[in-house]
Amino acid sequence: MKMKLDSFELRTKNEFDMINITERVHKFVEESGIEEGMVYVMTAHTTTSIIVNESLPCLETDIEEKLEEMVPKDAQYAHNHFLPSYGATGGNCPGHLKSMLCNYFAYFPVKEGKVVRGRAQEIYFAEFDGIQDRTVYMQVVGE
Repeated sequence: MKMKLDSFELRTKNEFDMINITERVHKFVEESGIEEGMVYVMTAHTTTSIIVNESLPCLETDIEEKLEEMVPKDAQYAHNHFLPSYGATGGNCPGHLKSMLCNYFAYFPVKEGKVVRGRAQEIYFAEFDGIQDRTVYMQVVGE
């Protein structure tokens, strides 16, 4: 069994941002030399997610609006207080909760050196906590 691990950095542009990373995942798998197995995609941050969905601007808007309805920015959160460990006030509880709802990883089968996914499935990195530098990890395991 072989394993390959890689990561890449990206900079988000908005408080809520969905960045399509499908082609990066495909390229990583194709270059890995692994023909049969699984690929795992994970965000390294607690206020971000990996989302698998159709790539339509209207759907991206719907996702953003529905998450905001479920987890509004202006609600009363216990996390909105001074955090001595950070030396600052935590105000990003909505980002943590949205990340929890959407998950921090996705995985796909690899067959004949290609990622297996549904016809309309795209892989997104989702940001819920503003303009930041972020890291995504990808690991392919197999033969």
